[in-house]
Amino acid sequence: MIKHIVCWRLNDSAYGNDKQTNARILEEKALALQGKIDGLIKIEVGFDFSNEKDSSDVVLYSEFTNKEALHQYQIHPDHQEIKKWLSEVRYERRVIDYEI
Repeated sequence: MIKHIVCWRLNDSAYGNDKQTNARILEEKALALQGKIDGLIKIEVGFDFSNEKDSSDVVLYSEFTNKEALHQYQIHPDHQEIKKWLSEVRYERRVIDYEI
């Protein structure tokens, strides 16, 4: 099983929306991928409540059957659309992929 975790820091505003609105839009877009990509087992989105100076704003947690499923997710047109949208919304991205 592959786990794919991404953390973002969001701009205060983008596309005429505030940070919180864009975080919810990101959640909606990401959760819509469930069931569209073979091998995507689970996807969830969480929002930071600590407001620590080093914390991210949003985290995406996902599980895949194998590395090929993760690759198919990464090249899927819907995922590519989200990445393009995020390029205006986020100013920092951190990612980790690992196998268990």
